[in-house]
Amino acid sequence: MEAHLKRMRALDLLAKTSIWRSNYESPLVRFLWRLGFDVPPPHFASFAGVALLTGVGFGAAWGLLMWFLFWSYTGMSLAAVAFSAITAGVLFGIGMAGYYRYGRKKHQLPSWGELSA
Repeated sequence: MEAHLKRMRALDLLAKTSIWRSNYESPLVRFLWRLGFDVPPPHFASFAGVALLTGVGFGAAWGLLMWFLFWSYTGMSLAAVAFSAITAGVLFGIGMAGYYRYGRKKHQLPSWGELSA
């Protein structure tokens, strides 16, 4: 219950900033909340957590899309496909984690550990 109250406090702080609601309450985060996972909003999550969550999702989706649209017809090896998808996921994850870290610093938001319910 305390984690839920902490999340509500974080959402209240984010609502008072100029950050769009769709940015801090993305469909992926809302989906995880509905499934029962109590993940913090991305501005409050750790750099590694955001990088992992966004990177894995993007890398897998981008890799599959590229495979079905282009790579399967070119005879690209599975090792090259995996390397490309992993590289894209790592770069995207680091970029998104940096974006959310910058937003947290810009709006002077506390870290998840410093936030009280």
